[in-house]
Amino acid sequence: MVNKQKILIVDDDENIAELISLYLTKECFDTMMVHDGEKALIAYDTYQPNLILLDLMLPGIDGYQVCREIRAKSNVPIIMLSAKGEVFDKVLGLELGADDYMMKPFDSKELVARVKAVLRRYQAVPKAEEPAEDKGKCVEYPGIVINLTNYSVVVDGANVDMPPKELELLYFLASSPNQVFTREQLLDQIWGYEYIGDTRTVDVHIKRLREKIKDHSTWGLSTVWGIGYKFEVK
Repeated sequence: MVNKQKILIVDDDENIAELISLYLTKECFDTMMVHDGEKALIAYDTYQPNLILLDLMLPGIDGYQVCREIRAKSNVPIIMLSAKGEVFDKVLGLELGADDYMMKPFDSKELVARVKAVLRRYQAVPKAEEPAEDKGKCVEYPGIVINLTNYSVVVDGANVDMPPKELELLYFLASSPNQVFTREQLLDQIWGYEYIGDTRTVDVHIKRLREKIKDHSTWGLSTVWGIGYKFEVK
């Protein structure tokens, strides 16, 4: 018997949470509902979900703080839900580590499609403890080694932790040094055609990478204004 994938639904509106649960249950997901931030953090530890649907406006601990605390210990996929449609709110959610962002009200089919798409991307990530049979998925420059086989980045001899999408983006750029890619091309290559988002997602991930990896004297992440980004080798 195949175990059902578990979705933790965090929303203070019980009616919305129940509707979401109904949509996902019909798609053979197992769901658990909680209605505030403190219970969400407890439920994460006890339920161990495969994905979290997280409302931003929660009583007590809000969704941003819940996301921040979960991200400190896990890369479990998180899709934020909010009635706020401002760019600032979306960017803040992505910067805290959310994998996607949906505005309320949303279509049930779109919600299910996004859940499935995010889970596909996450489950495609090989675990670090698996043997690295494919030695070809590695790029190396002075001071940095990016290994897509075991999803590791080593800078000046030290491991740098980063979520899968950041590592995949860095690996893709570094694999084609000095080639400029538009934001749309990077969205398509890293997130896939199923991704329903905007190009600001790429900007947020580039910003995170720059915070973790400083430019080297012979290479760096460069912005090509009006076009996109490249991994520049000098």
